[in-house]
Amino acid sequence: MLAVLRHRVYRHLFAAQVIALVGTGLATVALSLLAYNLAGARAGAVLGTALAIKMLAYLFVGPLATALAGRWPRRTLMVAMDVARAAVALALPFVTEVWQVYVLVLVLQAASAAFTPTFQATIPEVLPREADYTKALSLSRLAYDLESLLSPALAAGLLALVGYQWLFTGTTVGFLASAVLVVSVALPGLAPPARGSERWATTARGFRLYLVTPRLRGLLLMHLAVAASTAMVIVNTVVLVQDVLGRSGGDVAIALGAYGIGSMAAALLLPRLLKRRTDRQVMLPAGCILAAGLIALTAALSGDLLGWAGLLALWVVLGAATGAILTPTGRLVTRSATTADRPAAFAAQFSLSHGWFLATYPVAGWLAAEAGTATAAAVLAVIAAAAALTGPIAWPRRETAAPAAAASAADGEAQTRYFKRVYGYDRVQGTVDP
Repeated sequence: MLAVLRHRVYRHLFAAQVIALVGTGLATVALSLLAYNLAGARAGAVLGTALAIKMLAYLFVGPLATALAGRWPRRTLMVAMDVARAAVALALPFVTEVWQVYVLVLVLQAASAAFTPTFQATIPEVLPREADYTKALSLSRLAYDLESLLSPALAAGLLALVGYQWLFTGTTVGFLASAVLVVSVALPGLAPPARGSERWATTARGFRLYLVTPRLRGLLLMHLAVAASTAMVIVNTVVLVQDVLGRSGGDVAIALGAYGIGSMAAALLLPRLLKRRTDRQVMLPAGCILAAGLIALTAALSGDLLGWAGLLALWVVLGAATGAILTPTGRLVTRSATTADRPAAFAAQFSLSHGWFLATYPVAGWLAAEAGTATAAAVLAVIAAAAALTGPIAWPRRETAAPAAAASAADGEAQTRYFKRVYGYDRVQGTVDP
C-alpha cells in the first residue's frame, strides 16, 4: 500500500491531507467542548445545528465551486481554501455566542466544499493505474481516520495541559501546512474552462451520471446508512460520555478515537479483501452492520445498560462498517465517469452523500435534546435499516449498464449510445466502465 508514496506529487498531496485532517480532528473535539461550554446538556442540539449548516455548505457550495473552479488553477484554488479555513479556525476560540459558531462553521465548510472535490478529482489523474489508485483510496481513508483516532488522542493529551481553545490553534497550523505542501507540487492541468451555460451543464451531468448509474444509486443509499450512524457518533458522543456515563472531557476524545480505530482497521484490510470480493459484496453488508449497531445502541440506552466498555466496542464496530463503505467510494465514481467529467462526478458525490446529513444531524441533535438519546438512536436506526434493505434493490447484482464492449475505444457506437443515454449528447469524451 505504501508503494504509491514513491510518487512525489501524490506523496505531497497525501501529507497535506494528513496534516489538515489532524487539525480538523482537533477542531472536532474542541467544537464539541465549546458547544458543551455554551449550552451544557443541550450541546447536542448546538452541534446538530452547526453540522447541518456544514452540510448545507457541502450540498450547495460544492457544485457551485466546481462550476467556477475552471477559472482558477487547481493548486491556486486549494491553497486559497486552506488559507480561508485557517483564518476561521483562528477565530473560533474567541466566540461567546452560539450564533457566532454557526457563522464561522458556514464559512469553514464552504471552503472545505470547494477544496475536497477538487482534491478527490486530482488523485486518479496523478495515479492513473487502478491498482495504485485503490491503494491511494485506502491511504486516504486512513488519513480521514486520523480525524477520529490520532487527533482525539492528541487532543486528550493537550487537554491535560491547556484549555480546549488551544486546540483550534492546532487546526490553524494544520491548514497552513497543507497549503505549503500543495504549493510545493505541480498538479495536472484542467481542460479549457467552459463558458456560461456549458459550465452549468457540466455540473448537472455529474448529478445525472450519479443518479442513472445503478452502482452509484446503491452507493447513495449506503451513504444514508453512514450518515445515520455518523450523526449519532459525532453529535452525541459528548452527551453520552459526559451526561449519560458521567465521565470527563478527555474520555470524549477516547470514545471518538475508538470509532477511528474501527474505520482504520477496515481501511487496512480492504485492499486485500477487494481483490477477492466486489465493492458490492463489501459495502452492502457493511450497511446492514451499521443498522444493527444503531439498533443495539437503542436497546442499551432504553434498558439503561450502556457502559463505558460497551460504548467503546460499539463505536469500533460502527467505525469499521463506515470505513468499509467509504473506502471504495472513489473506485465506483472513477469507473462511472470519463476523465473530463470526473470533477463534476466527484462534486455530485460530495454533495449528494453529504446531503443526507441535513436530516440525520438535526435528528441526532435536536431529537436527543428534546426526547432523549434513546429516541434519537431509534429513529436513526430505522433510517439506516431502510437504507440497508433498499440498497440491494437499487444496486442489483447484475447492473443495467452500457455493453461491456463500450469499455473498448474501438466500439465507438456502443460508447455513443451510452453517453447519449446518460449525458444527453452524442460526443464521446472517453471510455467508461459503468
